[in-house]
Amino acid sequence: MPPAPPAPRPRLTHAQLFSGFFMAGIMGFGGVLPIIRRMIVDERGWLSQQEFSELFSLCQSLPGANVVNLSFAFGAREAGVSGAAAAMCGLMSAPVAIVLGLGGLYTRYGGLAPVRHALLGLAATAAGLVLGTSLRIAVPIVKSWRNAALALAVFGLAVGLHVSLPYIVLIVLPLSVYLSWRAVT
Repeated sequence: MPPAPPAPRPRLTHAQLFSGFFMAGIMGFGGVLPIIRRMIVDERGWLSQQEFSELFSLCQSLPGANVVNLSFAFGAREAGVSGAAAAMCGLMSAPVAIVLGLGGLYTRYGGLAPVRHALLGLAATAAGLVLGTSLRIAVPIVKSWRNAALALAVFGLAVGLHVSLPYIVLIVLPLSVYLSWRAVT
């Protein structure tokens, strides 16, 4: 007899969505995506790595900030429009307040050499976080040669040819749908 399927996970509450994304937002200086991925996939098990990669891929194809789109889409998936608002407000509330305060300090002290050097170090850290998270997201997606070829094509269009994202989506989306359809039929 085959094993019974696992029981579905209960939906998250508005408080869980707000507090989870609030903590990610307040800790995510220079790159909140790795923190959100770790929270959703590794620590809380709200999504598998495959589900996270698929949801994030969808969010990247939409206009706006990817992590804001992700918080909104995940919140909506869990608790509808009000869940989307709870997750997005949790993600954005502390960083907005902090950025406003830091903006005032930067206006006053941004010309000082130690401040400029510190910002260069932070930029390198952020680049490393983005690269590491990109690789973690890509691994479950590029298991087939078709997906790997599409990922390399998108990379080549974006980095090599400097094609903007809307044009890449218009070019690659129909191709990826066709290739996926052919793989299934």
